[in-house]
Amino acid sequence: MTYPWDYDPDYNNQSLYLDRLNDLNKLLAERKFDAVRQCIAEIEVQDTAELLEGMPKQTKALFFRTLPRKTATEVFAYLNHELKEDLINNLSDEDALHLVKNMEPDDRAAFLDELPAEIVQELTARLPRDKLLEVKLLLGYPAESVGRLMRPDYVAIKQNWTVQQALTYLRTIRKDTGRLSTLFVLDEDNKLADSIHIRELALAVDPNTPISDLMDHRVIYIHAREDQEKAVETMQHYDLNALPVVDGDQVLVGVVTIDDVLDIAEAETTEDFHKMGSVGVINFNLNTASPVLLYRKRVGWLLLLVFVNIFAGLAIANFEDMIEAVVALVFFLPLIIGSSGNAGSQAATLMVRSLATGDVELKDWGRLLFKEISVAAALGITMALAIAMIGFWRGGMDLAWVVGLSMIAVVLVGSLMGMSLPFLLSKLHIDPATASAPLITSMADIVGIMIYFSIAVMILQI
Repeated sequence: MTYPWDYDPDYNNQSLYLDRLNDLNKLLAERKFDAVRQCIAEIEVQDTAELLEGMPKQTKALFFRTLPRKTATEVFAYLNHELKEDLINNLSDEDALHLVKNMEPDDRAAFLDELPAEIVQELTARLPRDKLLEVKLLLGYPAESVGRLMRPDYVAIKQNWTVQQALTYLRTIRKDTGRLSTLFVLDEDNKLADSIHIRELALAVDPNTPISDLMDHRVIYIHAREDQEKAVETMQHYDLNALPVVDGDQVLVGVVTIDDVLDIAEAETTEDFHKMGSVGVINFNLNTASPVLLYRKRVGWLLLLVFVNIFAGLAIANFEDMIEAVVALVFFLPLIIGSSGNAGSQAATLMVRSLATGDVELKDWGRLLFKEISVAAALGITMALAIAMIGFWRGGMDLAWVVGLSMIAVVLVGSLMGMSLPFLLSKLHIDPATASAPLITSMADIVGIMIYFSIAVMILQI
């Protein structure tokens, strides 16, 4: 073991991660806390957070208390909620208060929102008044709204100032310089009037130039009560690093930054994946989740799908006589209904993702319906040609017609179901991702069975 470590931000290097983890565990066991701090000083706070999460449970609190206060506050922001709560419970009242007081306003509000009420009361009772007001402001907005996501510590200048006054003001404030690139301009009523880049101030030839002369009155903003996904879409669409947030009176109340949006985009994508897999929303680490918790999250949908599939069994039972007369039909049954479910899941996945990214909207349903019909028909005919030859080999021309026409029909119907259900859910203000692949597959299976045997009845005359 050699320390201090060399600076190496290669977070994908698993070997390096394990070496560092072993180093820290050994140094902590030997109570060499200065050496621990020297090592940590050479790596990024995000990498320190990963090392902390990988430590044995009994070592995590000791390691966290070893970190310098400023580093500990920065590392804390990158931990999962369960670990944050464990650490808070292992800190002294003074250290816990210092930690919460120095968190970013949006991180502080989100953290306090998920803590037990008695801990929140204890912490907020000792928070400075300005910090407490920030918490109350953010928690006053609906869950998953932009108001919960924004930072209230924005930097704004007045449109009636000169460039010199604005630069003087910027030199006096003590804020994260990383957020000074975009400046928000307010009018006399503190309403958002524009946003300008700081280089426009720096490049102004005359320091007495009024800020209003630099404005083009073209500012993109979002209302505090909008859904957080809307902020993600807006910032992606306009390629913004910071998005101003206003209230109902157009007064600037905060700003959403790119790092906040990245977290939301990741969380929303993960949530959609979970829903499409018929799993309840999982907002915890799978490594630390208990088997009981995972069982509870998954069993509901699986039980529901069991009952849905009972209808498939009833549909098959309704055609028992035909199955006894033409046993070869059973050979193709899994293939036919499987194709219907696969086509439906494929179409649903494409539509759910397109709706989530904003590539398509509700008004596009009619146009996409005709496109899906043509695509599904082509797919069905291609698959029918392949399976009809096997049908001819197994049971002659009549069976070839049955499986061929059935394949075209089930792929067409399954695709239209998969394509339309996400639109219907959006129209009903339900997350389109609820149109999960297992649900679409089960519904398409039932319809596929009915189509397959109905076509068999017509052609085989049984």
